[in-house]
Amino acid sequence: MKEYLGTGRRKTSVSAVRMRPGSGKVNVNGRIFEDYFPLELQRKTILAPLEKVGLPASFDLIVRVRGGGVEAQMIATRLGIARALLVQNEDFKAQLKEEGYLTRDSRKKERKKYGRAGARKRFQFSKR
Repeated sequence: MKEYLGTGRRKTSVSAVRMRPGSGKVNVNGRIFEDYFPLELQRKTILAPLEKVGLPASFDLIVRVRGGGVEAQMIATRLGIARALLVQNEDFKAQLKEEGYLTRDSRKKERKKYGRAGARKRFQFSKR
């Protein structure tokens, strides 16, 4: 069976997506898609690349995602699906790039510095 792989990242979240021809079933970390991402908005965001290219129910997805929060996992999975679609058919690149599905959001949390309360915040100043 032919399989297409794609990896997506966002903040500390990493998502590995395996896409195979099928009926549109989605499995996330061994759980049903609706259980892992309960909100309709989350599911629509994740499957947006498939909708954009017109293949919403022609692939089964097996997703392994770890790290980060729900939002970061959602965006990482969307990027993984978009990259897997490119492996399957290079002609989708223009459509996916136009919507921004191939753009990796490189923003990460800034580290805390010594002598400060946080990354940029200072400790409270007291005159006396």
